[in-house]
Amino acid sequence: MEKIILASGSPRRRELLPQIGVKDFEIIPAEAEPPIPAGMHPDEAVKLISAAKASEVSAKYPDAVIMAADTVVALGNKILGKPADSDEAFSHLKMLSGNSHSVYTGVTVRRGDKILTEFERSEVFFIPLTDEQIRRYIATGESSDKAGSYALQV
Repeated sequence: MEKIILASGSPRRRELLPQIGVKDFEIIPAEAEPPIPAGMHPDEAVKLISAAKASEVSAKYPDAVIMAADTVVALGNKILGKPADSDEAFSHLKMLSGNSHSVYTGVTVRRGDKILTEFERSEVFFIPLTDEQIRRYIATGESSDKAGSYALQV
């Protein structure tokens, strides 16, 4: 059986693979994340990042099947990445409050020189949030290390 590697440390991605029938895999997170070029559309950005992560891990394990993913939140074409601190998390959530926005996820599967990269877009609507609700959410720690400063699991 071929070695399958998930190039992500995300607990959620780790949970998803068994749900689609992939039970025997290793977790070897990619270390680097390329910067997103200014003006790049969010769908291209997630494809670029997931492909870069897969390439990084594939260079170390060229005979393995590598699976990598990345997610960004976009309000219009403005990409909201992972917040640097609680102030930036507050700013992200304040912008999203009462608005509809898009969540893009890029996925790359790579084995040697064979590469497949796709993306999916979901539309999300936030109800209006008070500043106090935003602050309470940030205080839970859930906003850190999440694109757009929040996580939504369905």
